[in-house]
Amino acid sequence: MEPIADSEIKRVLVVSAHPDDSDFGASGTIAQWVKKGIEVAYVFCTNGDQGGEESGFTKEEMPAIRQREQRAAGAAIGVTDITFLNYVDGHLEATIGLRKDLVRQIRKSQPDRMVCQSPERNWDRIGASHPDHLAAGEAAIQAVYPDARNPFAFTDLLDQEGLQPWRVKEVWVSAYANPDHFVDITDTFDLKIKALQAHASQTAHNPELENMVREWGQRNAGLGGLPEGRIAEAFKIVNTN
Repeated sequence: MEPIADSEIKRVLVVSAHPDDSDFGASGTIAQWVKKGIEVAYVFCTNGDQGGEESGFTKEEMPAIRQREQRAAGAAIGVTDITFLNYVDGHLEATIGLRKDLVRQIRKSQPDRMVCQSPERNWDRIGASHPDHLAAGEAAIQAVYPDARNPFAFTDLLDQEGLQPWRVKEVWVSAYANPDHFVDITDTFDLKIKALQAHASQTAHNPELENMVREWGQRNAGLGGLPEGRIAEAFKIVNTN
């Protein structure tokens, strides 16, 4: 299906399991939204403290490092509204508690569009199907429907925190096995690479980072029928209005 026109979108909320997930999956697209004046906010369920074993840092140092890197990556494409929920990396589950935390963020941000990770395993891209990704995607879509819009769901959010119910109009799912929407990010690819390079603890060891990400993007562009040499990000569009 065709997404809602960007001209009708005022705010976007991006929910990810780990720092750098959204930069690998959607930062070229997000950079375009920011350039159009759309307000974008990030929510990260964990601090990614189980990633970066090749960085030389200890596991105990990683949460602060990864938060700092993600803030720098966000700044590279113009995103400064960033929230960390501080769940334990590698232990994320689609619990009622996580759903409630995401409902809170949805009601605070009041996004027209949300971006989340696929809750379905992609057997052709196993790296995109980390268990935390699946859990974050499942909890996010549950928070969108039915919870965030329902005044009878998590009533304390309304009664005690004053957070009004909110209906998200559409969700863009990244890392889905059969995407149906492709965004040409050729003109913002340089910003995507800057964002990814900000995650030095995760990417500095890879001298082929840019070539690798370019190849992924060109493969997406081919699937989307874009001209040869173009670079794209791929999504599944879900109408949640």
